[in-house]
Amino acid sequence: MRLRVDRFDLATRVAGLESDYEIADALGVHRSTVGRVLADELRPGPVFIAGALSAFRMMSFADLFEVVEDR
Repeated sequence: MRLRVDRFDLATRVAGLESDYEIADALGVHRSTVGRVLADELRPGPVFIAGALSAFRMMSFADLFEVVEDR
């Protein structure tokens, strides 16, 4: 699973979230998790995915995430 960073960035701007702290609070995850997922250092887990879909209701799963092979 990989985050579609360009679409995620669009969703955060539309939602008015300007920092990793605000994004993390909206998703219910730690700020470092947001940074690591955005940097593709960490795959988004269930809490991140659920938080993103809840926070950005205008976006679908396919809008925000793509299924990829394990590294």
